[in-house]
Amino acid sequence: MKDKVFSNPIEKKFEFDEAVASVFDDMLSRSVPFYDEVRKLIVSVILAEEGEGKSVLDLGSSTAKFLLDLDSKLTAKMHLKGIDNSQAMLDRAKQKCQAFGADIDLELADMLTYPFGGEDIVVSNYTLQFIRPMQRPELVRKICEGLNEGGMFIFSEKVIFEDKKLDKQLIDIYYSYKKEQGYSEYEIAQKREALENVLIPFTIEENIQMCEKAGFRHISTLFQWANFVTFIAKK
Repeated sequence: MKDKVFSNPIEKKFEFDEAVASVFDDMLSRSVPFYDEVRKLIVSVILAEEGEGKSVLDLGSSTAKFLLDLDSKLTAKMHLKGIDNSQAMLDRAKQKCQAFGADIDLELADMLTYPFGGEDIVVSNYTLQFIRPMQRPELVRKICEGLNEGGMFIFSEKVIFEDKKLDKQLIDIYYSYKKEQGYSEYEIAQKREALENVLIPFTIEENIQMCEKAGFRHISTLFQWANFVTFIAKK
């Protein structure tokens, strides 16, 4: 279904409710530059670490699009799990997993209170940015502590830049991209208002420093397009 969530006046701040869940796959593909390519890249990185019995946890798994892609490529038996705090997203994810016959564990859970432990790979695509800045470092620390030795945390985030002129230029470039995807200026403005104080991005440096303080030994960027970046942090 095509994303038309913001074609009408907004009545509340952005949330992952049924209206968003029903168009979420389209919203991601049209709102996040190179989202499909980044998803495939992360799947390829995980496949390079593939192994019997290994565990992959997807934070904010939404409609399970990423986990289903990964499941379709695996040759080893790995435990795939997704957690999300939106029942609407989980309902759609379960329907899709059942339709594809995929053995994926899905759980309604809050990542801030989730008992991390025993994961080999944790993935978070554009999810941390919705966690309050003061809570984010502790969450990343818990993710690191829960990972098995040699484990990886792969996450994608929208970022900001300390160079305010560059930051404004990249935002304008991003809005031009959204117009090219068929969004109107009205829809773009509506979504921006709905996300204000809900999506709070860090700089690239702040994301890297957060991972270092959490205990990760090696942090690198896998991909960047303007103000969208994918990181990999290794324990």
